[in-house]
Amino acid sequence: MKKPAVSPSKVISKNEDLQTNREDGSGQLLTTNQGLKVNDDQNSLKAGERGATLLEDFILREKITHFDHERIPERIVHARGSGAHGVFELYKSQAEYTKAGFLNDTTIQTPVFVRFSTVAGSRGSTDLARDVRGFSVKFYTQEGIYDFVGNNMPVFFIQDAIKFPDLIHAVKPEPHHEMPQAASAHDTFWDFISLMPESSHMIMWLMSDRAIPRSYRMMEGFGVHTFRLINEEGKSHFVKFHWKPLLGVHSVVWNEALKISGNDPDFHRRDLWEAIEAGAFPEWELGIQVIPEEDEHKFEFDLLDPTKLVPEELVPVQRIGKMTLNRNPDNFFAETEQVAFHPGHLVPGIDFTNDPLLQGRLFSYTDTQLSRLGGPNFHEIPINRPVSPVHNNQRDGHMRQTINTGRTSYQPNSINDNSPLQAKVSEGGFSSYQERIDAKKIRARSDSFFDHFSQATLFYNSQSETEKNHLVDALKFELGKVEIEDIRKRMVGILTQVDLTLAKRVADGLGLEVPSGPEKPVNHGVPADADQQSYEPKIVKSTLKSSAALSMKDTPKDTIKTRKIAILATDGVNGNQLDAYKKVLEAAGAVTKIVATHDGHIKDDSGKLVKVDFTFLTTASVLFDAVYVPGGEKSIEALTAEADAVHFVEEAFRHCKAIAANEEGVDFILLSNIPVKDEKESVEGLLLNQTAKEFEKAIQQHRFWEREKKGKIPA
Repeated sequence: MKKPAVSPSKVISKNEDLQTNREDGSGQLLTTNQGLKVNDDQNSLKAGERGATLLEDFILREKITHFDHERIPERIVHARGSGAHGVFELYKSQAEYTKAGFLNDTTIQTPVFVRFSTVAGSRGSTDLARDVRGFSVKFYTQEGIYDFVGNNMPVFFIQDAIKFPDLIHAVKPEPHHEMPQAASAHDTFWDFISLMPESSHMIMWLMSDRAIPRSYRMMEGFGVHTFRLINEEGKSHFVKFHWKPLLGVHSVVWNEALKISGNDPDFHRRDLWEAIEAGAFPEWELGIQVIPEEDEHKFEFDLLDPTKLVPEELVPVQRIGKMTLNRNPDNFFAETEQVAFHPGHLVPGIDFTNDPLLQGRLFSYTDTQLSRLGGPNFHEIPINRPVSPVHNNQRDGHMRQTINTGRTSYQPNSINDNSPLQAKVSEGGFSSYQERIDAKKIRARSDSFFDHFSQATLFYNSQSETEKNHLVDALKFELGKVEIEDIRKRMVGILTQVDLTLAKRVADGLGLEVPSGPEKPVNHGVPADADQQSYEPKIVKSTLKSSAALSMKDTPKDTIKTRKIAILATDGVNGNQLDAYKKVLEAAGAVTKIVATHDGHIKDDSGKLVKVDFTFLTTASVLFDAVYVPGGEKSIEALTAEADAVHFVEEAFRHCKAIAANEEGVDFILLSNIPVKDEKESVEGLLLNQTAKEFEKAIQQHRFWEREKKGKIPA
């Protein structure tokens, strides 16, 4: 039977079909997915302005749930990561503050698994993106899993979790063309940030050199939020958690980061792996800032505000233990990719505060794992299993591994003597801190959350001259990539509230006039029905002018352990000089690599074979911390004829690294574009015909930033 002809009005092309479900919210009122008009999209529902976020906030749950399930299977944020196993050892019992067993017993080693990550990029993006770095630690304690889920920066962009989907939507690649990857230098991010004054402090951190660390092993970690420690007597103290790297806090420069991304996008991943394989185990000390509960309101900022830090001048960091990473994963997917962190994985003695960003995370993380890892049994994946026994009435579900015996999976029951039994507090049962709550349900923020600029100014004032210069350049680069000029102007207006000189330098770089101040933003937590132009919260501004801990200038510089040193050499190299420098540098813990004009082996001036590690085609100066050029007439003649070898030392000089050379190697340096006339001229970090020990001391300094004042050489 012949099919009836299709009416022309029913024929829809694929393009027209795609057009059918398009939605444009321009000029429309905001609604939930059920069509309910939303009165306040800035604040979650709380028990009072500073109270706990309420589970009944269906708008928050719908928004976060949709966000959590937007990407599968990689993480929506922190997709690009690297991990390692290790141990944590306590220096001194913290029983005064907490009953957590792993923070009381100095005789045990608590196993840990750590995952470092970038935030914005996909799994295939570069390690050297300008970005926040995740720093999460899973403690396999005798009382269960405790997850420290932090970053390498102590504050965050937003104050309330209801804004997290907005933040990530803004920083991810733009939806119309999926660009740029792993980068914040585009319109949607800065459009959002310029309308969110609460982000000002975090932007100072993000535009600083902290956002391009030299290594995961050389960056700090922070818990971001204020948590509680509870002792055996039930007394509560507020606490901020820190990880302090024993190698110091070091960064690369932006020009270098761009080139590393091209030469080795796995730079941080490789660095961590190779250090552990070589037995140079990364180490951090765990630090705590402890604040008595009765001092909650004594500061000029709110302890519950995640856009604020507690300056170390006000509350010193006590170093209470050490974490050592000593084993690489056996399988990246099974361990690093499947590890599931959650700030709600607690042990007795550690508890939450009403930080509204933390409260939202407590819902979001489990919800995300349900999507990524296939269902409710992700805790049974080996990397996520606790070392303490698990007994409960949870059964079945997707990919269940445990074979539960017995007939009962409910409580109360008489068939199995009511097992498993609830644990008394004295038996290690978790009991939430009994914080008194007596408040109205409200969508609002406390006035104590509205000082958005004081700590941004504090951070900027605390930076060294070099760090300030880099921060200004970062802002000029990022905002220079923004196409809509009104966004640039609005952001410079925000910067005027941080520091006028900073705003002027950025404005000059963008060819803009400095505004008299920021535009009055419409999305900064003001109640939706308030007059947003006239609403003036009561703000107490910080009086602290600077904090030494916020600068990397005075970070420890007393070792060259794991530093990678390039030795430029080819046939005819002076073997005695080569061996002498290698011996001293390697004895101090550095890693030396021979970079030559050809692969295989070279012969030194005595005919001895020396193994080549890289050629100038397979490596670059940006992958090393310092450069040494030994003498040897024939070797230097070949290196001088090799343009990539000349570029190698010029680029290392531009990036302010230590460079040493001996005899004919000095001639090689003098023939380059490095601004030095003869070997007697003193140039920071350039050691000509000096000893290996002096070179070692120079490498300890990491960089010689004074060189940046001399102008950029063509490299």
